[in-house]
Amino acid sequence: MRRADQIAGAGLLLLGVAFAGAGLRNYTYWGAAGPGSGFLPFWLGVTMAVLAAWLLIGATRARTSGGRWLPEGAGLRRLLIVLGVTAGLIAVLKIVGMAVGTVLFLVAILRFVERMRWRSTLAIAVGTAAVNYLIFTYWLRVPFPVGVLGF
Repeated sequence: MRRADQIAGAGLLLLGVAFAGAGLRNYTYWGAAGPGSGFLPFWLGVTMAVLAAWLLIGATRARTSGGRWLPEGAGLRRLLIVLGVTAGLIAVLKIVGMAVGTVLFLVAILRFVERMRWRSTLAIAVGTAAVNYLIFTYWLRVPFPVGVLGF
């Protein structure tokens, strides 16, 4: 685990610095009316770099090697199922749209990985998709992928 944390910390540190630099280089940090479009990317990058440095230093100073990086047995099977379902969502997102894709993704995870009952699974999946659709489509006006059903 220690070596994986060192590699992840170094990689995220570079990504955070690059993200903050791109925010300053490509966008306005501060405008006449206040924070510009580069303000948030810059500070997100700085925060990411600080947290990554913290992870890197902690992993380097650790006295033990820690546990295994990947789970084994049932834990590994669950991880692979989640990765497969996520890849499946990405593959069908333009066909089914974000709302239906969210329902299908959550049904697959909650029912077949978490083994929740059908009633709870459907309530959470449909409720989450509906809340996401209302917030992003109507409130924030963020264009989501629309499927063949029109949403």
